[in-house]
Amino acid sequence: MIAAGTTPLADNKAEPTGSLSVALAHALKLLDARPNLAEQQALEILRAVPGNRDALLILAAAKRRMGDAQAARTLLDRLTAAHQFWPEAVCELGMARASLGDTAGALAALRRATELKPQMSDAWRAIGDLHTMRGDTAAADTAYAQQIKSSVDNPILIAAATALIDNRLPVAERTLKDFLFRFPTDVAAIRMLAEVAARLGRFGDAEPLLRRCLELAPSFTPARHNLAIALHRQGKSGDALPEIDRLLESNPGDPGLRNLKASALGQIGDYAQTIAIYADVLEDYPDQPKVWMSYGHALKTAGRLDDGIAAYRKSIAQMPNLGEAYWSLANLKTYRFDESEIAAMRSQLARTDIGDEDRLHFHFALGKALEDLGDYAESFRHYAEGNRIRRGQMDYSPEETTERSSRSAAVFPREFLELRAGWGCCAPDPIFIVGLPRSGSTLIEQILSSHSAVEGTMELPDIGAIARALGGRRRRRDETAYPELLGDLSAERLRELGEEYLSRTRIQRKTDRPFFIDKTPQNFLHLGLIRLTLPNAKIIDARRHPMAACFSVFKQHFARGQPFAYDLDDLGCYYRDYVAMMAHFDRVSPGKVHRVLHEAMVGDTETEIRRLLDYCGLPFEDGCLRFHETDRAVRTASSEQVRRPIFRDGLDQWRHYETWLGPLKTGLGDVIENYPEAPSFESV
Repeated sequence: MIAAGTTPLADNKAEPTGSLSVALAHALKLLDARPNLAEQQALEILRAVPGNRDALLILAAAKRRMGDAQAARTLLDRLTAAHQFWPEAVCELGMARASLGDTAGALAALRRATELKPQMSDAWRAIGDLHTMRGDTAAADTAYAQQIKSSVDNPILIAAATALIDNRLPVAERTLKDFLFRFPTDVAAIRMLAEVAARLGRFGDAEPLLRRCLELAPSFTPARHNLAIALHRQGKSGDALPEIDRLLESNPGDPGLRNLKASALGQIGDYAQTIAIYADVLEDYPDQPKVWMSYGHALKTAGRLDDGIAAYRKSIAQMPNLGEAYWSLANLKTYRFDESEIAAMRSQLARTDIGDEDRLHFHFALGKALEDLGDYAESFRHYAEGNRIRRGQMDYSPEETTERSSRSAAVFPREFLELRAGWGCCAPDPIFIVGLPRSGSTLIEQILSSHSAVEGTMELPDIGAIARALGGRRRRRDETAYPELLGDLSAERLRELGEEYLSRTRIQRKTDRPFFIDKTPQNFLHLGLIRLTLPNAKIIDARRHPMAACFSVFKQHFARGQPFAYDLDDLGCYYRDYVAMMAHFDRVSPGKVHRVLHEAMVGDTETEIRRLLDYCGLPFEDGCLRFHETDRAVRTASSEQVRRPIFRDGLDQWRHYETWLGPLKTGLGDVIENYPEAPSFESV
């Protein structure tokens, strides 16, 4: 916030008077809501008192808010040259530089402002926003914590904020909970507690805290910003968008908010708007390698492959050590790296100053590049090293997955399901595709989405979110009553849950087609929930040879989730648990799940498509055979592959690596020799 002062420029004609102070205060009050009127007021003051520094600062701030950042910077360069130690002016200079796309210059000025005045809340927030736009979440978190600290003056809250800055989250959480027990309506403390929850990944806990903040203080903009992020991170982007739009009303040019809106729109499948927003942001702020990468993701998903590749290359040109941009090219599956790109990746890996996140992406990208060249030994070395790094970051227990599978089998015997036949929501709309990633699910989705009655969406998080809410589990290590509690739910409650799923997924449906696809692979873990809440939904099991499926997963780096994917032993165990779960439901609900073997789909495509459509109760349409001609957004790693006719090349690709896949074979056990059938349930 700009504060009016009383020290004039050296060339001021007169000292400020009481009426001048009133005029300056009035201009400040107008600045956020009516910057055009603030500009007029500042100009009137300058006519009366030429060179008044406070009026000049208000004038510059007004011009920036009205979109003339260059004029603002010209004024501020003069102002800060004359007043190098005036933190408000230096901060405003940083804001103007940011508006002009000069991120480095903006950060330098904003940091200088915080050195001059450590409690400058606006500067810390702007620093956090700039780091967020650059993708540096750690630096952004630190800046936002400093912003929180600078906005409070209570010693207890300052201590909590200091703990937050130092990442001593349990200390911050305990301090804030104790404080809120005594002062339950302190919105600063509530927001800080929400920040602790967000840092711990508990966005579901952060959401009600932030809503309480806004209930108490509807104009508390930082809390609204945090709420928008918390909603987006939970997959509730439809709920996040109104909050983002409300924030943009008062700050329409904010690049961080515009990026957040683009990302939220992408999550609900509105790629035309996503692409348009990213293009506008990059026109204003061209030196943003991570925004170029996000832009590339959106273009690729929408089928604009050449434009997507150009965006990824722009990202690499601006930030050569950005491993994820190289992996994004590799992840197209159809892209081939040239010798210079391979040399560049090797050069980056030889550095000692890049972090694990970039390093593992370079390893996965080089694994793909060398696989294309037929250098399988070196390719596997890179795949294995990338997986080793990522597995070390994962808190995953294969034993827990096995336990979940066993518990589900115990909860859902045939008699249990027969007793509840006809319960739940009778809508037939959803078609679930489950299985392991990289097993042909995107191909099945593309085929079905080529039918006039079926709409493709994406991997939807909603079944998993409903399961977590039912179990009351906030963290993976917490105890959960799910799935056992499903036995206690009434027919009415199960119907409500089915309707909740349809309501949550409504935003993903862009057409009036009667059926839609949810292709979240892990939903096989929730088959019981699906059968009880949506008994007329179709369930398709996309299955691929265990060695081919698991190795394809192993060489795939996933943007999120899939914690089982980064170790060959874990993969073997996970595939066995998946087979066991599906075998159980085959026995207790015969005919309810339709299995598509990837090898059969490749070998006799028309026959398999006809079987698939018969199961779904859909008439055959020729367009399903020409699925590669269907123009739609495809949001998985197979996006470019399913835009081509079916090919056999990938069926036995794993055999080039068989020498190194011993741990996977051991983990899979007799699942391999029994494929495509399952071993006996007892042995699985």
